[in-house]
Amino acid sequence: MAIKLFTIGFTKKNAAKFFGLLRDAGVRRVIDTRLNRTSQLAGFAKEQDFPFLLSEICHADYETQPLLVPTEEILSAYRKKGIDWSAYEERFNALIRDRQIESKLQPAQLDHACLLCSEDKPHQCHRRLVAEYLREKWRDVEVEHL
Repeated sequence: MAIKLFTIGFTKKNAAKFFGLLRDAGVRRVIDTRLNRTSQLAGFAKEQDFPFLLSEICHADYETQPLLVPTEEILSAYRKKGIDWSAYEERFNALIRDRQIESKLQPAQLDHACLLCSEDKPHQCHRRLVAEYLREKWRDVEVEHL
């Protein structure tokens, strides 16, 4: 049975668009993969408000998953232009490989789950790297970027 795994970023989306995408896709759980979940830039996705909004609007659960979060060192190096995307991708992939996320997470807990990050598009975001890594390891994973 194929696992359906979604990813989404909250920037450049208003609340109606964001929650509508999750609801329309049938997301059952949002897994927060952000290092900083309380920033003012997070708006409606701030950790103290987000679980309530998600439950009320989408009838979905919320969880944080530290195994899927980049380290401060890797993220900071990329944001401060100390490394380019290629180096970030290499370091983050090594991190999740070392963490052995495929053996510490269960496929069933990610079925109809959505990996959350701040980046608008998945192209240069770690949530895409996580989804691709799990698809490679578990094989029967369908990924959709919302």
